[in-house]
Amino acid sequence: MPFHRHLPTMAAALLAACSALSAAELPPKPTVADVVKASRASEWRVPDPDNTLYMEIPAGRVVIELAPEFAPQHAANIRAMVREGYFDGLAILRSQDNWVVQWGDPDEKNPKALKTAKAKLPGEFTVPLKSIKDFTRLPDRDGYAPQVGHANGFPAARDPKSGQAWLAHCYGMVGVGRDTASDSGNGGALYAVIGNAPRHLDRNITVVGRVIDGMPLLSVLPRGAGAMGFYEQPEQMVPIKSVRLAADVPEEQRSKLEILRTDSASFKAVAEAQRNRGGPWTKVAAGHVDLCNVPIPVRQQANAN
Repeated sequence: MPFHRHLPTMAAALLAACSALSAAELPPKPTVADVVKASRASEWRVPDPDNTLYMEIPAGRVVIELAPEFAPQHAANIRAMVREGYFDGLAILRSQDNWVVQWGDPDEKNPKALKTAKAKLPGEFTVPLKSIKDFTRLPDRDGYAPQVGHANGFPAARDPKSGQAWLAHCYGMVGVGRDTASDSGNGGALYAVIGNAPRHLDRNITVVGRVIDGMPLLSVLPRGAGAMGFYEQPEQMVPIKSVRLAADVPEEQRSKLEILRTDSASFKAVAEAQRNRGGPWTKVAAGHVDLCNVPIPVRQQANAN
């Protein structure tokens, strides 16, 4: 019998095999929640009070952890501005859909004066790779960097050939607004990513930290109707009551948070849980995870009242 006469039978058998494979359920695997629940107390850390900001807005508190390893000059300048009371009375000026929420001085013609903080700083878009410790690398491919992973609680990237490392523009990351010149930002205008990760901004803007609590307060703000999501009327802006360093806030008034250490075994298990989800709800395991899709768990301190 000619070979072509077997083709319909072979095709039917192949389709039946594929259907059987697709119908087979994936075995259950630990979820991120399972990993977090099983983690050890020693795998969690409390944010450094000297590098943790409390931004109070009418809806509540936004907690930001600074990353001085990646932006030492800007982190120091922001701390100086906070202790000067620079941000008190300023406002959230911009909410651009699928992009960022930005805050700073709404009066460009008569800007608020600085005291000890610097008006301009060189851009800290990258830092020497050797200055970054505890880099937990992801094995997955990335289109924006030779290597990606997490360092000291932040999504990061690095290039062994150039010897540089940098923070990535993932959801919740906080960056420094600037004009065209690389040294035109000082930390007085900040933004938080509220949309799909704009990774093309990596190495083009200084990234100074991450919102670790209060992101819903920023992500639900009404979108600005002006260009780039800026609010067109002063009454649309969200007033900033105050910004304080946690170290300057009485202990009983501090947010009792702890973050899963990104150099811990449980964090590696979190990344794996995202990379290869088990059944029965998941039908196809991705076998891959994007840097910005790896959650960095934050929870209330276990011993907090």
